[in-house]
Amino acid sequence: MYKLLLSWRYLRTRYIALASIISVTLGVATLIVVNSVMAGFTKEMHNRLHSILSDIVLESHSLDGFADPQWHMEQIRQVCGDDIAGMTPVIHVPALLRIPFRGDFHTRQINLIGVDKTTYAEVSDFSQYLLHPENQSRVSFLLRESGYAPGRKDFPPSGWEHRRMQAMYEKALEEQRHEIAAAAKSDASLATNNRPPADPYAAGVPKDPYSGSGESELAGTIFDPATEQNTGVILGIATCSIRGRDADGEVRDFYLCRPGDDVQVYFPNAGSSPKPVSCSLTVVDLYESKMSEYDASFAFMPIEKLQELRGMFDPLTNTTYVTSIQMKLKPGADLNAVRDKLRAAFPADQYPYRIETWRDLQGPLLAAVQMETTILNILLFLIIAVAGFGILATFFMIVVEKTRDIGILKALGAPSRGVMSIFLSYGVSLGAVGSGVGLVLGLLFVTNINDIAGWLEWITGHEVFDPTVYYFQEIPTSIQPTMVVGVMVGSVLVAVLASVLPALRAARLHPVAALRYE
Repeated sequence: MYKLLLSWRYLRTRYIALASIISVTLGVATLIVVNSVMAGFTKEMHNRLHSILSDIVLESHSLDGFADPQWHMEQIRQVCGDDIAGMTPVIHVPALLRIPFRGDFHTRQINLIGVDKTTYAEVSDFSQYLLHPENQSRVSFLLRESGYAPGRKDFPPSGWEHRRMQAMYEKALEEQRHEIAAAAKSDASLATNNRPPADPYAAGVPKDPYSGSGESELAGTIFDPATEQNTGVILGIATCSIRGRDADGEVRDFYLCRPGDDVQVYFPNAGSSPKPVSCSLTVVDLYESKMSEYDASFAFMPIEKLQELRGMFDPLTNTTYVTSIQMKLKPGADLNAVRDKLRAAFPADQYPYRIETWRDLQGPLLAAVQMETTILNILLFLIIAVAGFGILATFFMIVVEKTRDIGILKALGAPSRGVMSIFLSYGVSLGAVGSGVGLVLGLLFVTNINDIAGWLEWITGHEVFDPTVYYFQEIPTSIQPTMVVGVMVGSVLVAVLASVLPALRAARLHPVAALRYE
């Protein structure tokens, strides 16, 4: 009992111990906050990466792809068995996107992806990032009437409503141009006093059928943009918008095009002599995963149309070609084990394929984040190590000052182990109190971190979390119980280790040597 009483007395009367407690408190709170924020960013990044990328990808090294995807999928099912939850053929091809904007063209490099709308949703969650609610439940490459991005006040009118208004505007503009041209022609004819044209073929020559709107007029039908659409395409929102601030300082997205507009896409065809292919597509929806790498480069269109445009089929055998097959595994399946099975079934010396998991594809990024988290933990744990040296110095001072008391205790029969346990209990108390207070402060900070960020922005006048740079609406956090327990145990352990040397010194004091000057 005397050991606890003495330990409590030293803790209560030694105000220098308060500095050690504060150091442990700050170290524990900082570690909890930093780890929670890093875990939140990592979790958010993993969720978004995994929702876009399927579990395993079998991909051709060539843009021409490989033939007969159905045969490949049958072989994959035989190899992987019940581990496969879904599969879909996909075509990836680099392309150029040209968006008409205010009389000019805005050109972007994109990754054009041909997908099967009925099976692509089985291997990824990309549909949940579409703006139209109906497309989120069932993907369609047909333009919707309206209802895009409900709840967004700054999103412009889109769909057939916008397309009809745009067609009416362009028709009126074209009629105005014809009236101006006719007026100019009339003025020119009056100026020349009805002089016959120098070119005898200029009058009475029928209009060139190829000079109008093109193939639709030649075929006898006129394409009416007010009632018809081209093949649909889903664009990443950052490919057709610019995020910035308006005159009032509010963050807004400025759209170069929206659902209902037509865009031009250029890409190479398949074959031994690649040639550029172009087509006009109608934007039917926008895709927003909040991962800038994907939102600024992805564009989706029907795989059948892309195969037709690129010539990725054999007309004699009706065999189609694709560039990759994406697979979704059932929950609990081992990604690496399934990948290794597929690599054994499709050896590299016979099949020029690359078989990777989604973690393999994003390996450098995930490794960089993990390395950054590890280094931060090491650096921040030094704060607790500094607190440990403070505890060590405090205990040595106590041992020197209490040499007589230690000698009296040992002369009265206190064993060396009992004297040592006094200082070890003191160290445990410092570590436990500091860790407990740090735990409470850290959890409170993490819970209210977005409110605290708002207060800091109000005080400093600068944004802590710039929404034009980060595609997060708020700072993501994730409190992991194992991390919290590890930080608490580590902090108490540092305090105990710091008290071992002073405790050993006190335990080794001889009562005669301690009392010889008394």
